Amino acid sequence: MLNTSARLLRVLTLLETRRDWSGAQLAERLEVSTRTVRSDVTRLRALGYPVDAAPGVAGGYRLGSGAALPPLLLDDEEAVAVAVALRSSAGGGVSGIEETSVRALVKLEQVFPSRLRRRVNALHAYTVAVPTSGPTVDAQVLAVIAAACRDNEVLGIDYRKHDGTETTRSVEPYRLVHLGRRWYLVAWDRDRHGWRTFRVDRLIPRHQSGPHFTPREPPAEDIAAYVTRSVRSMPMKYEARVTVQAPAATIAERVPREVVVEPLDDNTCLVHARSNSVDMLAVYLGLLDADFTVSKPPELVAQLEKLASRFAAAAKPANGFAIKVAGSRR
Repeated sequence: MLNTSARLLRVLTLLETRRDWSGAQLAERLEVSTRTVRSDVTRLRALGYPVDAAPGVAGGYRLGSGAALPPLLLDDEEAVAVAVALRSSAGGGVSGIEETSVRALVKLEQVFPSRLRRRVNALHAYTVAVPTSGPTVDAQVLAVIAAACRDNEVLGIDYRKHDGTETTRSVEPYRLVHLGRRWYLVAWDRDRHGWRTFRVDRLIPRHQSGPHFTPREPPAEDIAAYVTRSVRSMPMKYEARVTVQAPAATIAERVPREVVVEPLDDNTCLVHARSNSVDMLAVYLGLLDADFTVSKPPELVAQLEKLASRFAAAAKPANGFAIKVAGSRR
């Protein structure tokens, strides 16, 4: 039988792994009486752990939320995962969280046993992070939206659309999705009576603790794939159509997932890229590493001609640098 201190840690671990436990279930797991379980819960409360209890047949124990954050028990794998996540979040993507992540990481590593510290440091030393370049979102906004998703609460938002116009929406939030460089909210739009995908960096929650709603059947089983399709179908200012002299499978590995690659034959494919910026379209084409011909738009053709002249001057004409562009006057 475990001694009192070891048993308290075991009780806490069980409460952290599942939302609800009956006294009998805890007693069976610990091989003690239900009276001992009640005593252990009292000790945990004295140590600052908010353990809630409900009487009756359907009652039991659960780890609640308190005014202060009590110590957490993490196994080795969980501790390493948290440390890696903190290091990653310190690199950007969510505004205002970088410094907080570093402070939390310092506190965590101070109490790491040496074996875990070596594992985390090895991961950090031999991992190269690519800085994010897209728009960032506020951590508090993410927290508000996530809470509304969890509690099935209607959320009012001010939203700026891709064309710059602003609108007010009333939505039933379902999931947050982090796709590439951006965060998206999948929600039922109560005003337009349909599922919509919103870019989180373009929205501001207007109020919290709205009325509760009954969850609807989600728009798809794979929400990440659903958001990817939604992003691809969003209206953009420019749409490029490019024929590439390379297999579709090869090109698909070189471009972001929002770029659609369509095979034409074994050695040729059609690339459809969309953006509100011709500069970004040019970046996509720079990733192809293959000969290509641009069919549209004319703004992209002009941009590539300008870049071709600039690159040719930098590389010197003797290097034979050239880009083939349909409709080019060169």
